[in-house]
Amino acid sequence: MSTDYRFEGWMGLDPSAAEGNMKWQCYEPKRWQETDVDMKITHCGICGSDLHTLRSGWKPAIYPCCVGHEIVGYAVQVGSQAEGGIKVGDRVGVGAQSSSCLKPECEECANGLENHCVAMTNTYDDKYANGDKSYGGYADYWRGPSHFVFKIPEQIASEDAAPMLCAGITLYSPLKRNGCGPGKKVGIIGIGGLGHFGLLYAKALGAEKVVAISRKATKKDDALRLGADEYISTDEDPKWAEHHARSVDLLISTISQPNMPLEQYLQLLRVHGTFIQVGAPEDRMPAFYAFALIGKGVKMGGSAIGSPAEIREMLDLTVKKNVKPWINAKPLKEANQAVVDMAANKARYRYVLVNEAHAT
Repeated sequence: MSTDYRFEGWMGLDPSAAEGNMKWQCYEPKRWQETDVDMKITHCGICGSDLHTLRSGWKPAIYPCCVGHEIVGYAVQVGSQAEGGIKVGDRVGVGAQSSSCLKPECEECANGLENHCVAMTNTYDDKYANGDKSYGGYADYWRGPSHFVFKIPEQIASEDAAPMLCAGITLYSPLKRNGCGPGKKVGIIGIGGLGHFGLLYAKALGAEKVVAISRKATKKDDALRLGADEYISTDEDPKWAEHHARSVDLLISTISQPNMPLEQYLQLLRVHGTFIQVGAPEDRMPAFYAFALIGKGVKMGGSAIGSPAEIREMLDLTVKKNVKPWINAKPLKEANQAVVDMAANKARYRYVLVNEAHAT
């Protein structure tokens, strides 16, 4: 399908792209279908997944690849069979998932669990059912299925909405699904792009107590301003696990390092507590003794982004509770430097690329 705009973006050509060596070039988007939406991109958050993918950390990337899955912009073309009441000119966004099978016989899709469909397509570095590649948001335009495109409420600024579509939902979903709310004591491990959303949404959901857990004390003041009631610095207190044993009902770990002190984290759980891993290390997680689970009857699990319904629910709560992430805006033209700074943990707490040609 011909358009009067071109699909161009920052492309990773090999693993050195993660070191600030992406190249700006054209690419061929998926073939147009009448269920699709074309978006003129104004903002795109930088996610840790982008770095893992650019350097082929989790698996070999499908180079050339254009990363970015926290995308906000304006609909410039809407298919005749598009869902969600989207119209040309609407401000919309897409997160880390851009497709699933949506077949009625699919147990996951039929039950609103599209993010667990075995045929899901990631927003970038993946293949659609027809074999076309998916490309992300470090770019001028994006094309994909409307089922995974969301109208952005007018009360949420585009630069704030973008990181919610991956980082935000990655924390909102496991918090909500595991009972975060009044009477619950919740711990968030790792205070970064993901973790700071954990503090914001745990507080917004009404948790009785929110505990921030990080290695160093340098983020304590920030964590308290973000909504934490207590801060645990694991480097500052050698007996932190002992001093805070049996203190939280729910732990969400955003850590993506394989050498995490997992067995000590489990000590923090109360009887029948739950530990949920959302960070994705490139290596195996640590081994631990079964009694870490058996002794208190605790559960372990994982969580992957969230469903379209959960994303809409999160956006509604964001408006209701006036949730505002801490973002650092960077021009899209500086994407190479931004990914280098992201890898150096300089973000406080989420970098968002601004396509200045489209955001004005």
